[in-house]
Amino acid sequence: MKFVDEAPIHVQAGKGGNGCLSFRREKFVEKGGPDGGDGGDGGSVYLVADQSLNTLVDYRYQPRYKAESGEPGRGRNCTGAKGEDLELKVPVGTTVIDTDTGETLGDLTEPGQRLMVAQGGWHGLGNTRYKSSTNRAPRQTTNGTPGEERTLKLELKVLADVGMLGLPNAGKSTFIRAVSAAKPKVANYPFTTLVPNLGVVQVERHRSFVIADIPGLIEGAAEGAGLGIRFLKHLTRCRVLLHLVDLAPFDGSDPVENARAIERELASFSPTLANRERWLVLNKTDLVPAAELDERCQAIVDALGWEGPVFRVAAIRKEGTDVLAGRLMDYLEERKEEEAANPELVEAELEAQRQMQREARERIEELREAHRAKRQADQDEGDDDDWDDDDHDVDIEYRH
Repeated sequence: MKFVDEAPIHVQAGKGGNGCLSFRREKFVEKGGPDGGDGGDGGSVYLVADQSLNTLVDYRYQPRYKAESGEPGRGRNCTGAKGEDLELKVPVGTTVIDTDTGETLGDLTEPGQRLMVAQGGWHGLGNTRYKSSTNRAPRQTTNGTPGEERTLKLELKVLADVGMLGLPNAGKSTFIRAVSAAKPKVANYPFTTLVPNLGVVQVERHRSFVIADIPGLIEGAAEGAGLGIRFLKHLTRCRVLLHLVDLAPFDGSDPVENARAIERELASFSPTLANRERWLVLNKTDLVPAAELDERCQAIVDALGWEGPVFRVAAIRKEGTDVLAGRLMDYLEERKEEEAANPELVEAELEAQRQMQREARERIEELREAHRAKRQADQDEGDDDDWDDDDHDVDIEYRH
């Protein structure tokens, strides 16, 4: 399946049916009168969150949708049939944005949640509506109104409580395999992870959370290098981020510089996301001699000036992963209890998510504009590299 997390669509609600101009005329019936019925309302367009969907790929190839129009009224006071509403299924976690105004119309974060994105037109009135004691043969009717028409942008952001950050080969996919039933591809070459992977971590019965693994970031990611920048927006819904650092990089690089590179790219992409709750996870402890482990870990913490929680794990052996999962579960439950007791915290969290999504959207759009300008310059010089947004879509198996 092709993973697509953005799609522009055009929706148009149905037009309302026109009112009918009619008079009752029957043989052997002395008294007639107006009997024109009203038209039917136009169908509206709804987006419905569907738990069985993981991608917006269908909307990439079919971007235009129109609901059914209402039927006109008929004689004998018959009202026209209402147009059928059009329901478009989207994955849970889809944000809907009006392209023309930039307004966020809503977030579909619960299975079965419905959002009206285009209101159907209202019905017209038949001439029966205008009869009175002084106007016994009215010839007035009204036409139905047009339905709303909108150009929308659908953005899919995975719903996860915990998100993972790190360079390629930091061990993120190995970690998610260790703590959940998800089985993402693991290999010893960069960019093994091409799209976000979701895993459900069950700490105890009836105690679980969702963790997300996104493609690794590299130096220059905020300028468009690599794959990770395109998927960073999927972390904007996460309550806590795990920053995985490889203690023994196979290329001999410095773990401290690797961690700082991630921090710089995160801050360039979204300052609000960079200030999110973040825990440091020192991975691959099994590759460091036991006598040097404490000293090396402490040196990294001191060099980074890290003041938050620090954990040591060997994800491939599942060492330390259970402890970390338990701490994450406790933290998430504490946050939920605090928000249940204080509604202001809920609104603050939603506003923080909206701010992160705005920053992410602006940054990604800047990168696209830069790519378009570069492509135009290459075309002017006769060197067309045929760059297109679709080139970033890959055929994969999306697991969660």
